[in-house]
Amino acid sequence: MSDQDSSSSASQTEGEVETGGLSSFSSSLRAVVRIKQKYQAMKKRRLEAALPALGGDGSFTGAPTKTSPKIFTFDELAPYSSSCSVPQKKKRRRRKGVQYPTRGRRRAPPKPAPSRAKYCLYLLCVIVFVQVYNAIENLDDHVLRYDLDGLEKTLRREVFGQQGALEALLAHLRDYLSTYVHNKPLVLSLHGPGGVGKSHLGRLLAAHFRSVVGEALVLQYYVLHHCPLEADAPRCARDLAALVSAAVERAEEEEKIPLFVFDEAEHMHRDLLDALLRLVAAEQSNEFLNAVYLLLSNLGHAHVTRHTLHNSSSAAASGRQGDVVKELTPVLRKSLEELHPLWLEAELLPLGLLEKGHVMQCFLEEMTREGFYPDRANIERLAGEVEYYPAVGGRQYSQTGCKQVVARVNLL
Repeated sequence: MSDQDSSSSASQTEGEVETGGLSSFSSSLRAVVRIKQKYQAMKKRRLEAALPALGGDGSFTGAPTKTSPKIFTFDELAPYSSSCSVPQKKKRRRRKGVQYPTRGRRRAPPKPAPSRAKYCLYLLCVIVFVQVYNAIENLDDHVLRYDLDGLEKTLRREVFGQQGALEALLAHLRDYLSTYVHNKPLVLSLHGPGGVGKSHLGRLLAAHFRSVVGEALVLQYYVLHHCPLEADAPRCARDLAALVSAAVERAEEEEKIPLFVFDEAEHMHRDLLDALLRLVAAEQSNEFLNAVYLLLSNLGHAHVTRHTLHNSSSAAASGRQGDVVKELTPVLRKSLEELHPLWLEAELLPLGLLEKGHVMQCFLEEMTREGFYPDRANIERLAGEVEYYPAVGGRQYSQTGCKQVVARVNLL
């Protein structure tokens, strides 16, 4: 009985052992399966977040639907929209590296040498600055050389009643004499009745230029003295051209501007006018372009007299003599261009009539020059003997200007 009991107890013990081992193996297997399912679920979620090609419900197309075990909880990722796309990386441009020679050690590329053009540019800037500075200095040198301020004082002191014409004359001279390079000569033509101061003005200009440029560069040509006969006009034209050529050549050597004064120009013959027109033409060589020509004549005196008498009241009220000169210039040019084309090349300066007060100033100046005592009563008596136009607007204009002053003072 003991043997049977022991055998039965042994068999029971072996069955219990076998039952306990099987249950522990099945629980381990179930744990492995759960871990595998969990791993597959996590892998699926990662693929859904990374891959763009997903189905409409967020799963792979054609893949069986699986449910993950609800053992562990994870933060759910926001599902990607089907229209979203993975941003593509920009293709970076590969920079070519600096290639060094195979032999020897690597060295940095040499620095470029400084360009010589920069120094040439600096030199050019300095040259331009010096030239501009010299040009500005030359303007002052020319004005100082010809002493235009002194000339202005002399003209205003010696010439009476022609303030508008004097201002225009000095403006032309100042503009022309401020430099030595010109494209045409300066031609000034003074017009007016007898006795208004044309010849006196020409003599003052000639004397002033002699003192600054020399005797050889000033020519005073009196037509009735140098060429009175018309038959001698061709010879006079040749002689005049030779005199002017010699003067301008010498002036070119000395870098000065000569002055040529032609008094009584209304008596110049056609040959003389043609020769003078050729001399003042712009097609001449450079030395002929640097010269001042002064023409004195009574051409157009009727226009000057008529305009002065008709506009004396308005001119006196406004006190603008410069405007009278501007108004007379086109009238004179229209009448003179029919006589000869020379006056088309000239700057016209009309001189108006002189009043009684200007005639008295002429008597005072002449009597002082001759050494007489300037008695005002005597001056008024002498001025009253001069013929005048009928008074216009309370102003008396002399018919002969100051032409008779010298003769009457010599009779004292």
